[in-house]
Amino acid sequence: MTTTPSPRGHYFEDFEVGQEFVSPARTITLTDIVNFACLSGDFNEVHTNFEYCKTTQFGEPIAHGPLVYAVMGGLQYASGINDGTLLALLQIDGWKMLGPVKHGDTIRLHSRVVDKKASSKPDRGVVTFRRQCIKQDGSVAQEMTATLLYRRRGG
Repeated sequence: MTTTPSPRGHYFEDFEVGQEFVSPARTITLTDIVNFACLSGDFNEVHTNFEYCKTTQFGEPIAHGPLVYAVMGGLQYASGINDGTLLALLQIDGWKMLGPVKHGDTIRLHSRVVDKKASSKPDRGVVTFRRQCIKQDGSVAQEMTATLLYRRRGG
């Protein structure tokens, strides 16, 4: 007999407005930046050309904004709250790039529940988070509001 393990993630009912989550940390590397350029096809010089970057305010290549966003999604998964209970990403609002992420920067995802609403379907509910990408020095590199759909218990 095969048994399916219970999800370790949070169900809709587990979230409370004001609740905060801090993810594990991850260091962004040049390999991440180059791999993302290859994956996305975005070879903009601000990400790939050291000599060009010496003429910018950054002085060196910076990570793509969507790369940092993708890593934030992975960090939320690594925190465990989505594992087996997340159904869908519904919306991103107010996505802002507030500071560069460079090779060697270590980032964490700080999330705070700002809203939750039961769906008209009894097996799911909507949770809205204020997300911030925080660098090792405490500065905020990105922020946004993310709306996600989660499973409900017993649904």
